[in-house]
Amino acid sequence: MPDEVIEIAVDGEHIEATIVVPRTLIPGVLFIHGWGVDRDTYLNRAHEVAALGCICLLFDMRGHAATVEQRDAVTREDNLADAVAAYDRLVAHPLVDPAAIAVVGSSYGGYLAATLTGVRAVRWLGMRVPALYQDEDWLVPKAELREHGLEAFRQRPVAADENRALGACAAFRGDVLIVKSGCDEVIPDPVTRSYLAALCGVRSLTYRVIEQADHALSEQPWQHAYASLLLGWLNEVVTIAREDGTEPDSPIGLPPSLRREPDNPA
Repeated sequence: MPDEVIEIAVDGEHIEATIVVPRTLIPGVLFIHGWGVDRDTYLNRAHEVAALGCICLLFDMRGHAATVEQRDAVTREDNLADAVAAYDRLVAHPLVDPAAIAVVGSSYGGYLAATLTGVRAVRWLGMRVPALYQDEDWLVPKAELREHGLEAFRQRPVAADENRALGACAAFRGDVLIVKSGCDEVIPDPVTRSYLAALCGVRSLTYRVIEQADHALSEQPWQHAYASLLLGWLNEVVTIAREDGTEPDSPIGLPPSLRREPDNPA
């Protein structure tokens, strides 16, 4: 950013001054919460990440917090549009480097984070216990998906070419963190294995398991373990990028010709 020349009023006159600001833009981190919670879930972690020198954005998806009355009607298309809008707002911040964007999500938020990489450029992708859903019921309200064979779908391996989120993962070329709960009662092993198999072309893949933890990380030691993993990973990848000076000419992600608009369920 260029230095800014300003005037300062003093004793009825004006003196000239220059504000010198950092010329290097800083990374942005978008947090996407899971189903049934809100942005406060990530608030403490966002403060920790901000201390690394990042600008963080947290938001409430429709169907949550102030718009909880929409819970029974909101679809994945709606919530992906929410994530896209939040991403665009983050990238528009004057201090954020559009070539250094991280997206972090848990469960449903992890699924949306993966899908977001198919329509927006992302450099770092962090997913905790990412969920998986069938493409064909994209416009079915999220609250009704378990009535459409979701449990059976999650019990089998899913190929990248038959699922939108996994297809986006297969095309992703950045750095990825996946954190699994050792005693997850919601997301079965085949879902995690499908994500790991799809992420075949990434620059780096960090996979960690929090032993004994449940899906929601209901005990503080598990929450602390995840916070430590996330903070350590972000610190590592951001530091490496800064030290190597490997800023890409354009943000990592799908080329514009292959990016899908958020309202396209195919």
